[in-house]
Amino acid sequence: MRITKRTNIAIRVLMFCGANSDRLVTKSEIAARCNTSESHLAQVINQLAQLGFLHTQRGRSGGIALARPMDQIVIGDVFRQLESNVPIAECFADVDNTCPLVKACRLKLAIADAAEAFYAHLDDITLDALVCDNDALLDIFMPERCVKRA
Repeated sequence: MRITKRTNIAIRVLMFCGANSDRLVTKSEIAARCNTSESHLAQVINQLAQLGFLHTQRGRSGGIALARPMDQIVIGDVFRQLESNVPIAECFADVDNTCPLVKACRLKLAIADAAEAFYAHLDDITLDALVCDNDALLDIFMPERCVKRA
């Protein structure tokens, strides 16, 4: 299974916000630390806010923060909501499905079951499991922390 770039960036955004949960973060900070463009980030942040994962505050002192505690953000939920409209294979797409086997194929059901098993595994993982006690991640997202330790 291949994850879309949008979902990959979304998880990075959530981890960055989780690592900096004591303050509002900016789109430019996230772009710099997560190696992505601000324009692409804006779309992802907007979607995460609409889905209730992020809180955004406009204005000069604005920024982005998690909309709920990290232990209440289930990674399986994030993946399901962001990947739900992306077909795993051509035969999963209603619009451009040209597979002649669609009525007789058992692979489609097997793939759907496998995808559900993938999401079910991610249902056991919360954002805090990805961020908390992860010093290597915090060193990347909070380089000033490294200076303080030295």
